[in-house]
Amino acid sequence: MLFFLCVITMSAQEDTRWKITDTNAIQWTIKNSALPHSDNIEMAGTKVAGIVSYDVDKDGNLQIARQLFYPQLHPHIKESDPSWYVFRAYLKETYTDAVLPTFYINDKQFTPGALKVITINGVITFEHMESVSGITLSRKLYPSPDQRLFIEELHLVNTSNTAITINYEGISNTQSKQGIGGAFTYGVQSHGNKNMTLQPGDATTYQLHFTAQLNEEPTVVDDHSLEKRTRFLEAMQQNLILETPNPVFNQLFEFSKIRASESIFDSKLGRIHSPGGGRYYVGIWANDQAEYVSAFFPYLGYDIGNESAMNCYRAFDRVKSPDYEAIQYAFEVEERKPPSLLDRGDAAMIAYGATQYALARGDRKEAEELWDLIEWSLAYNDRNLNEEGVVKSQSDEMEGRIETGNANLSTSSLYYGALTNAIYLAKELDKPSKLIAKYTKDASQLKTAIEHYFGATIEGLDTYKYYKEHTTLRHWICLPLVVDINDRAAATTEALFDRLWTDNGVHVEKNNPDKKVSEIFWDRGTLYALRGALRAGATEQSIERLAQFSKTRLLGERVPYVVEAFPEGGMAHLSAESGLYCRVFTEGLFGITPTGFDSFTIQPRLPKDWNEMALRHIRLFGKDFDIEVTRNGAKINVAIKDANSGKLISKKKIKGENPVSFKI
Repeated sequence: MLFFLCVITMSAQEDTRWKITDTNAIQWTIKNSALPHSDNIEMAGTKVAGIVSYDVDKDGNLQIARQLFYPQLHPHIKESDPSWYVFRAYLKETYTDAVLPTFYINDKQFTPGALKVITINGVITFEHMESVSGITLSRKLYPSPDQRLFIEELHLVNTSNTAITINYEGISNTQSKQGIGGAFTYGVQSHGNKNMTLQPGDATTYQLHFTAQLNEEPTVVDDHSLEKRTRFLEAMQQNLILETPNPVFNQLFEFSKIRASESIFDSKLGRIHSPGGGRYYVGIWANDQAEYVSAFFPYLGYDIGNESAMNCYRAFDRVKSPDYEAIQYAFEVEERKPPSLLDRGDAAMIAYGATQYALARGDRKEAEELWDLIEWSLAYNDRNLNEEGVVKSQSDEMEGRIETGNANLSTSSLYYGALTNAIYLAKELDKPSKLIAKYTKDASQLKTAIEHYFGATIEGLDTYKYYKEHTTLRHWICLPLVVDINDRAAATTEALFDRLWTDNGVHVEKNNPDKKVSEIFWDRGTLYALRGALRAGATEQSIERLAQFSKTRLLGERVPYVVEAFPEGGMAHLSAESGLYCRVFTEGLFGITPTGFDSFTIQPRLPKDWNEMALRHIRLFGKDFDIEVTRNGAKINVAIKDANSGKLISKKKIKGENPVSFKI
C-alpha cells in the first residue's frame, strides 16, 4: 500500500510547476523552471479582499501587485460611468512594489536576491535568494479576518558570517475620497525598527498595513491578524478531512475548504457569502450562494458559513411575491436589486439549495423558518410548467450568454431535485400527507416530462438536448445525473468526458456555429459533471477525468483553486466554485444524500485501484463522525464512527448499486 501511494504521489505531480509539500501546502521552486511566469491568488476576510498578483521574469526577479477591495465602502460613480457600474462600486486600490519600504546596508540600498520559492498554504510566502549583502528576504501576505486590513510581512535574516546594520526608510501613503456614507481614508503604512544591527543568524520583521476607514472610525491596527488567520486555517484542516490514495485530491479539497469559507463579508444583510474574483462582493446570487455553496457548509460545520447560508435564504424570503412573480436573482452590493429581473430558473435554484441545506443542517427550527421560502419556490415552478410539463424560464445561470430557449434542462432538473428533497423535509417537519403526496406525484410527472421533452439523440448519443430546438451537446446535460435521473447516464457521461472534455475540463459547447462559444469553459459545469457521473456510477471515467482536472488546477499554471470561467473573468478564483469541488467528493465519490435530520444514504464509488478512502469529522446534522470505506472482495464495507473516540456507530456492506441508509 505504501509503494502504491508513492507511485500515485509521483505521477500526480509529474511535469508540474508546483509540488505538494508535507506541510499542507504547495510550493514552486523557481530554479530550472520555465520563466517568465505570472499568476495571482485571492484571499479574504469579513472586511477586506486582496488579489495578490505575482510576476517572475526570465531572471527570477519578482514583482508583486496587490489589488485590495474594501467591500462595504462604496465610492460615487462618475456621470460618464455605465449604469451597471454601481453594482461593482467598491473602494479598491492597486499597490505595486513602489510602496515597499527602503532598506540601507553599509550606505547602499538593499536589493533582494532572485526569487527562490513560493509557498501557498492559506497565506502566500515569497522567499528570495541571499542578496549581495548577505541578507535574505521573505514576504508573507494575508488578510485580517475581521478588520479593513491587509498585511504584508517582510522578514529579513542575516545569513552572513558578520553583523549587519540595517537602516530603514518607511512609507506612509494616505488618500481620502468621498463616497456613499461619508469620507474614506485609505492607504498603506509601514511598521518596524528604523535602525537595527543583526548578528549572524538573527532576523527582524517589518510590516506593511493596507487599511481603510470610514468617517471617524478608529485607526486600524494589527490585532493579532496572523494568529486569527492561522486559527481559521486550522479549523479548516480539522473538519471534513478527505483521505484518498491521491494526494492531489486531498490537497485541493483542503484548499477548496479555505476558499469556499473565507469569502464571507459583513453586510446590511448580515454576514453573507459572496463570489469575490475582483467583481462580486457583499452580494448574493441564487446560483452561487443559494444553490452552490450554502448546502456545503453543514458538512464542514463552519458556523459562519451556516450563518451566511441562513442570511442568504432570509434575503430571498423577504422578496418573494405573494402573486408569484419571478423572484429577483441577486442582491448586488448588499441590498440593491440586480440590473434586470431576468428569470434564470432562480426559484428552482433556491428550492434545491434550501432543501439540501435544511436536511444537511438537521436543525428543525431553521428548517421551519426556511419552509415558507421552499414551499413558495416549489409552487412558483409548478405554476410555470408548460404544456409539456417542464418548467419555463427565460434563461439559466449563464444569463443569456448562450441561447437557452424558453424551457431549459437546468431549471427542470433543479426543480426535480428540490421536489425529492422536499419530500424528505416535509416528512421531518410533519407537513400534511396531502402535500407530501402532491410533491411525490409532481416529481414523478416531472421526471417523465424531462425524458419526453429533453431526451434526444444529439451528435449520435442518446442523451439530452438542452432546450427544445437545441442540436449540439452542452455541459449542463449533466444535471439529470446530479439529481439521480440516470436513464441516459452512459451516453451522457460519454458526451461529457469524451466529446466535451478538454485540458480545462468540460467545455460549455464545442460544436456551436459560433466558434467563440466553442472556446468557453466554466468550471462549475465540470464540477457538476464530475459529481453527477460519480453518483451515476461512472467511477473509473470520472476518477480519471477528476485526476486530470485537479492536477491542472492545483499544480499547473493557474493555481491553487478551481476557477469561474474562460475567457470571461480571466479564470477568476470565485469562491462558490471551491464549494462545488468539495461536493464532488461528499455527494459524488461518497454518494452522501441526507434524508432526514439525522439520517442519510450513502453509495460510495471506490475506484478499482483503491482499497480504502475516508471522510473524517463530518459535521452533518451538527454531529461529528467519520465515514470509512474499505474494499472487502467484491463488496464494500462502510463504517460510521464517532470522530473523536473512534467508537463504531454502524457498519454495513454494499453489495450492488443500491445505496445503504444510516441513522446517526
